[in-house]
Amino acid sequence: MVDRNLLREFDVNEDELAAVVTAEDGAKTLEHFLGEGQSFEIGTIVPGRVIEIVGDQVVVDVGYKSEGLVPLNEWEDEPAPVTGDEVEVLLEGMEDETGEIVLSRKKAHRMRAWEMVISKYHEGDVVKGKVTRKIKGGLLVDIGVNVFLPASQVDIRRPSDIADFIDQEIECMILKIDESRRNIVVSRRKLIEITREQQKKQLLEEIAVGQVRKGTVKNIADFGAFVDLGGIDGLLHITDMSWGRINHPSDMLKIDDQIEVMVLHVDKDREKIALGLKQKSASPWENVADKYPVGTRVIGEVVNVMSYGAFVKLEEGIEGLVHISEMSWTKRINHPSELVNTGDKIEVVVLGINKDKQEISLGMKQTQVNPWDQVANKYPPGTMVEGTVRNLTNYGAFIEIEEGIDGLLHISDMSWTRKIGHPNEVLEKGQRISCQVLNVDQDRKRIALGLKQLKEDPWETDIPGRYEPNDVVKGKVTKLTNFGVFVELEPGLEGLLHISELADHKVDSPEEVVKVGDEIEVKILRVDRGERKIGLSRKKAHWTRPEDEEGESTGGGGESSEAAALKETKELKGGLGGGGPLFSISTPTVETETETETETEVATETETSEAEVESEAKTSEEE
Repeated sequence: MVDRNLLREFDVNEDELAAVVTAEDGAKTLEHFLGEGQSFEIGTIVPGRVIEIVGDQVVVDVGYKSEGLVPLNEWEDEPAPVTGDEVEVLLEGMEDETGEIVLSRKKAHRMRAWEMVISKYHEGDVVKGKVTRKIKGGLLVDIGVNVFLPASQVDIRRPSDIADFIDQEIECMILKIDESRRNIVVSRRKLIEITREQQKKQLLEEIAVGQVRKGTVKNIADFGAFVDLGGIDGLLHITDMSWGRINHPSDMLKIDDQIEVMVLHVDKDREKIALGLKQKSASPWENVADKYPVGTRVIGEVVNVMSYGAFVKLEEGIEGLVHISEMSWTKRINHPSELVNTGDKIEVVVLGINKDKQEISLGMKQTQVNPWDQVANKYPPGTMVEGTVRNLTNYGAFIEIEEGIDGLLHISDMSWTRKIGHPNEVLEKGQRISCQVLNVDQDRKRIALGLKQLKEDPWETDIPGRYEPNDVVKGKVTKLTNFGVFVELEPGLEGLLHISELADHKVDSPEEVVKVGDEIEVKILRVDRGERKIGLSRKKAHWTRPEDEEGESTGGGGESSEAAALKETKELKGGLGGGGPLFSISTPTVETETETETETEVATETETSEAEVESEAKTSEEE
């Protein structure tokens, strides 16, 4: 097939041309001659010329026996071609079913660009290009040809969305060139690391404590912000951002903010830098002692409430703590939120200042009169008061006589005669009772109360008048101990029957003779008003009186009354008389020790040490 377009272009007559070709070389025909010119190999770039534009196709003559078609959209980013334009195209295929060759201008351009990039750049070179689009695993960057930028190589800290880089001009370093696959991998991160390393060395040589430098906020955490000083990130801690209170660094800063910071500390070996923002201005704590001397009353704002107290802002950068114990003289506060809330304006008194630690102790209750200052005058000893049982302990009961003012009713002051093991035997929580003030300790904030003092002491007149030594009475066993038996003579009144007075024979354990609840007959050995104790004897209750024996044998006419009295006194010596020891002297060593042991144990059961009372009273008040 003859390329008729070429003949028409030069206005050559086919017959004349054929005659010329045949005359010169009879072996060749015109068809063969016109088919020669350039080699046509698939995959090569050949020059061509635009013949015409038909619809969305551009007809290109590349000197082959047939023309080729190139889609018009391959000029989408360039002006549309016109007839006669010279173009380079890639020969993708020879004659197809339509008799035309397959051409591509875009692929030809890509091949030329690849050849240019390969000849111009090598691995390690820095290139600049525009990010065109996001693909799986990274970005495409146009540096003349599209190269691949992996997501991990976009930045030192991987951004939340790498698509933010689309349409940006960036610089990268070529990591790898694969000519066979026509693939280039680049890294922006590598270039940044190299640049930062150079900047870091220079920065570490120049930086010094006290300098003010510009930086860029790169990251924000709960504890502070990281600021890029140019090669090194310094830490701006939340406590160094402002003299005032900050809940979170994001309240003051945002990522990419340009700020000026002061260098507080430099560790060149570890390459760590501490930065400050508030240090650029004077500290409000410099003259705090002069501005807020101890005892000053100030109005402040509650900015934070904790379980142990409330922080009150006196001015910007100056805060003090009102401890929970300094909130009220009388109220029992479980949590500061019962009295104050964030944002409240309250009046406080400055209690103390620690300038080095930048701490101020404040008090709320000091703005009011301390009710304990008036307690001594209001409740002198002997005063009758009425209160509510607020708490019961092993040693007594706390009675609230007014809001926040408690008195201690000790277990020993509840009854003159009754042996009380626990206050709940007499009182109930919440019960209203009347008491008498026994003592007021204003310094220790203690009031001693008495319940039994409301009545006359029966040990002074009543009991000694009704119970005398040598009387034989009946009682009920209420308690057994290793040293003896307690016998109830009447409700609320008990006597002690020592183990040695249980029987004529030796008793190892009271259970051998009696048990709780038994009704027994005992003889009164002694009534001790001072100690408020009654000594009893079971074995002596069965002894016959000497005067009775004489009366029976003599018919009432034997010894004189003086002799009988003398004899009785002699036999009662050692405990049967009213003024002698509690127990018989027949076994002095054992019984003396036993009596001491008995009195010690009884005292231990009924008395509580002052230290124990004070400790438990403090615990009760805290409750």
